[in-house]
Amino acid sequence: MTRIALLTLGCKLNYAETSTYERGFRAEGLEIVPANSKADIYLINTCSVTATSDSKSRNLIRKVHRINPEARIVVTGCSAELRRRELEAIEGVTRVFGCNEKALVVTETVYGGQKAAQAGAPDMFGAYSSGERTRSFLKVQDGCDNFCKYCTVPYARGRSRNASISECVENARRIAESGILETVITGVNTGDFGKTTGESFLDLLKALENVQGIERYRISSIEPDLLTDEIIDWIASGTKFQPHFHIPLQTGSDFLLKSMGRHYDTAFFENKVRYIRKAMEAPGKPKVFIGIDLMVGLPGETDEMFLQTKALLERIRPAFIHIFPYSRRPGTPAASMDGQVPDSVKRDREKELEALCATLHREFREANAGIHEKVLFETTPRNGMMEGYSGNYIRIERPYDPSLAGKIVDVIL
Repeated sequence: MTRIALLTLGCKLNYAETSTYERGFRAEGLEIVPANSKADIYLINTCSVTATSDSKSRNLIRKVHRINPEARIVVTGCSAELRRRELEAIEGVTRVFGCNEKALVVTETVYGGQKAAQAGAPDMFGAYSSGERTRSFLKVQDGCDNFCKYCTVPYARGRSRNASISECVENARRIAESGILETVITGVNTGDFGKTTGESFLDLLKALENVQGIERYRISSIEPDLLTDEIIDWIASGTKFQPHFHIPLQTGSDFLLKSMGRHYDTAFFENKVRYIRKAMEAPGKPKVFIGIDLMVGLPGETDEMFLQTKALLERIRPAFIHIFPYSRRPGTPAASMDGQVPDSVKRDREKELEALCATLHREFREANAGIHEKVLFETTPRNGMMEGYSGNYIRIERPYDPSLAGKIVDVIL
């Protein structure tokens, strides 16, 4: 039996795609083996969000080649699209699949042959993760048309496109049949769903709501201008969608938002957060978890602009801040802009925001203390303990009890 090892770097979208490849390889009779074992084939799903990610992708390819120099190495993912020739030149690599060739990964790896990439917009490769008993990531959308000045995603993953609602619902049913209770809706620009099928993101959410067996949904990340009041009001009306939003801000400077090509300003963002809380929070009920993506050190970011960002965060008071130091990506407009910020300054600003994040997250947990919530406990014990997440994404830990594993349990936070 041919042995294949699957290795993944990067985002949850990559993990959902790798999981889909895994199901395909199993169906073709291949044996899935651990990543560090001697395999006949290694599939590496790469990431290119930063220069460090590209370096990790290359190093991982070289590492598996050392494990078994005779093995075939196939590469996909964002680095495969952006650095194709560079990766093809690494010893051991036999095939690189770009963003519009993902549907070919399993068949070409198993049976050989090479189909030329199709012209025009790449096909949508629907995917979902499996293997965990409590949570699955359902990919409903891929690509992006925004072309923010700092970002390589439109080049790495192509233009915005989506699966149909019927395909998404069918994949959700498969997830439910496996016994998984929670599904995270994910994509590159998730709220852009519908561009290629003439459907709407809200209609997708309403269709998924009716899938029997899935008890909870989350939206992995959604742009503030695509999270409409209508979507918020529907979720707040009493649905399976949890009080948990992850919304990219990137910077609290209106000057930088405009110069980077973002589609909103800080007033719009602040009003959006205020609307969410007004619609979904009430005395004695869970507070809404609001996570924010933020970049420090964007080209042109002055000390004053950084202080504007910090002041906005202190007003909004999110539950969590996901902080990224700006990484200069060749081929993007931001890479050639004046005002590049030294790495040492980025690190200092990152540390300052990490301290603020710790304070805000502690404040969020304290604001939820004593409130009744439901926690979905993981199935795998860790040092005699089990952990799970409340609907509003507070991590709860307790001594391992196998009768609670994989179940939704009432708790007092």
